[in-house]
Amino acid sequence: MGYGMKNIVFTMDIDLAGEGRYASTRRLPYQYSIKSWEKWCEKNDCELFVLTDLLLPQEEMAICWQRYYLFDILDANNIKYDQILSVDADTIVHPDCPNFFEMTDRKMCGVHCEGSYDWIIRSIENYGKFFFDGHVMDFWKYIDCGFVVINETHRDFFTQVTDFYNENADLLRQVEKEWHAGTDQTPVNILIHDRDVDFKWLPYEYNMCDMTRKELLTDDLLFTKWGWIYQYNSIPNNKEDKLTLHWMKKTYEYLYG
Repeated sequence: MGYGMKNIVFTMDIDLAGEGRYASTRRLPYQYSIKSWEKWCEKNDCELFVLTDLLLPQEEMAICWQRYYLFDILDANNIKYDQILSVDADTIVHPDCPNFFEMTDRKMCGVHCEGSYDWIIRSIENYGKFFFDGHVMDFWKYIDCGFVVINETHRDFFTQVTDFYNENADLLRQVEKEWHAGTDQTPVNILIHDRDVDFKWLPYEYNMCDMTRKELLTDDLLFTKWGWIYQYNSIPNNKEDKLTLHWMKKTYEYLYG
């Protein structure tokens, strides 16, 4: 690690001041994510960077795509870095989570996406058909883009990602809307595969996503004994009103007091 360089945890907490999916209330759980990452970074001599402003209007580029400008964002803020974790703000990190930056072998790192297998397969099929000449990537090499560790050697790849978006923006929005194939995650996965990016897998406990589908979200929070980073995505409406805010607040207070 060079002089003055730290490992960076990069996340986004942007108030879109909208309604529905982009309502300001959607951000309320993120405070617990940010607090947990602040404490973890302090313990592990890392720096947390929270992006709070859009780079471009949502109409031009969806917020999830804008994170791929993170190298430019860090440069613009005069932040020197060694490695970077790009992580979603619907996560809570355990205070005793091992320092995953020490596990990377200087490769791009991530976790296999353990969400809806049917959705992933259909998303791969649709994006492959519309953008990659029918190419279908290996499902078992499909990562969750809500947790990706990178370094300076991946700057060019991230530029390729934003170039891909800018060259295909209209069709990307159409496919997302009409085929419900997701936004950035599947195209980025296919690009990682097509560009033969040197990749290292980390185990599921470093990004425990889709916990509702796995029946892990229980009141005793037993899952916190079996993993390190918890992602509170795809939590359906329920009569008990146990939504993202409920679980993130409960988990944070259980782990951090």
